[in-house]
Amino acid sequence: MLTKDFYFDLPQELIAQHPAGVRGEDKLMELGRLNGNVIHHAMSELPDLIDSSTLMIFNNSRVRRARVYGVKQTTGREQEFMFLNQVDADGCVWNTMVKGAKKQKPGMQYTFPDGSVGTIIEDEAKDGTEFRDMKFDFRITEDWFEKNGHIPLPPYIKREDTEEDSERYQNVYAKETGSAACPTAGLHFTEDMLKRLADKGIDIEWVTLHVGLGTFLPVREDEIENHKMHEEVYTVPEITARKINEAHREGRKVLAVGTTSVRTLESACDENGVVKAGTGSTHIFMYPGFKFKVVDEMFTNFHTPESTLIMLVSAFAGREHILNAYNTAVQNKYRFFSYGDAMLIK
Repeated sequence: MLTKDFYFDLPQELIAQHPAGVRGEDKLMELGRLNGNVIHHAMSELPDLIDSSTLMIFNNSRVRRARVYGVKQTTGREQEFMFLNQVDADGCVWNTMVKGAKKQKPGMQYTFPDGSVGTIIEDEAKDGTEFRDMKFDFRITEDWFEKNGHIPLPPYIKREDTEEDSERYQNVYAKETGSAACPTAGLHFTEDMLKRLADKGIDIEWVTLHVGLGTFLPVREDEIENHKMHEEVYTVPEITARKINEAHREGRKVLAVGTTSVRTLESACDENGVVKAGTGSTHIFMYPGFKFKVVDEMFTNFHTPESTLIMLVSAFAGREHILNAYNTAVQNKYRFFSYGDAMLIK
């Protein structure tokens, strides 16, 4: 299957550059997974579209202020780094994604806003890639990111982050810090919406998957089967696994909120779809032909052309259904990507 099979025309003006004026006041498209039927709604109608016996699973990962600017000591030039994950047990060495990585050589030092200094160190496995390891002489903590970092808005948002993004590019239920990008399907949910869902009897549980490299890297292979996903760490609590397995035994639907929740659940199950609790890592890549064992329904955003995310939803609802729905969204001026509108696939 070819990467270009997942292309669609998207006018630039439909790429949301800012969140909606009020959180949760978004358009919502309902897509029939089997028949491809499209119905237009408002996000406020969501509780009416979900059966009260449904179990909803959310990813509670919290976004780290992971975009950090350092000044190169030899030139005084500013350099952007995206801090992705710590490499060593001490928390002194971090894997970063860096612009112009070929020019960032081992031994180069950078001074960060609080005066701390990081040094690029040798890692042959990262030669020729966008990534470099950076070492500090102290443990990097979340407090360091709060002092030095910026909200890591995705590259299709063509502006610098603001104080508004500190709140709006974070889910209201986010708890476990560690993501380098927001699991953005959750941005549509308010405390009031969560209460309305609970009041209807809809059960809600949580998983954690820290969004990492896969979010940023395009599919560069012509044939999608040759694309390799980077690993991301996830955790499924005991209560979440138990409730999912109970729901399946009782014939109730499991609705995953966001592609990260889908990736977690489909990675944490056995061949019979039984979900196991615990922490693990996944490089699962879902594209048409993938057999879903856990997820019955999905709530998600509208994704970028030729991305692993549009391939994932195409695996769930069929490529033609997804592309037809996306073209309908364009015609109806839906807003796309992280700060855009939403889709319920059922």
